[in-house]
Amino acid sequence: MTEDSARPLRADARRNRAQILAAARRVFGARGTDVPMEEIARHAGVGIGTLYRRFPDRNSLVLAVAHDNFARVITEARAAFAEEESAWNALVRLLRTSREIQLGVQLAVLSPEASHALDADQEATRFRRELLSILDKVVRAAQREGTLRPDVGTGDVAALLSLLLRPMGAMSDLVSWQLSERAAALLLD
Repeated sequence: MTEDSARPLRADARRNRAQILAAARRVFGARGTDVPMEEIARHAGVGIGTLYRRFPDRNSLVLAVAHDNFARVITEARAAFAEEESAWNALVRLLRTSREIQLGVQLAVLSPEASHALDADQEATRFRRELLSILDKVVRAAQREGTLRPDVGTGDVAALLSLLLRPMGAMSDLVSWQLSERAAALLLD
């Protein structure tokens, strides 16, 4: 049974699937999507057969990770917009909690195969549109508040966020993240 099956998964199958997605998210984020599937299975603590039962090929795993990632980002974006006292604070919160967004950028930028799979996937396109719609609401609300310059559009924010989240070469994750945090602080100023 693949993940596309209409039949609900048993509890152990759901747990295995979640473990595989979490391991793939970590491994893809650290090393890209070309990591051997066996290594992802090992990190997930499952056998290679279990991985291939859930995800018959690399593209299906990449798409599942991307869908899961988009859903997490959208949930956080909605929460930020609903919970923060101002749209500016919501925008800052999105920039500060952008680790999930970083994986999406890495999948789309660093791997031509993943980028192609994401571009061709209708669900990923729907997620992107939804995320941009939420970001647009935050940007417009911040402009109405007077906390964001009127000449800064949603596309500008999305492009700057994308640039901030690109991996920075051979630096350690900690150094890369610290530089991204510093760049985000300067951008917000």
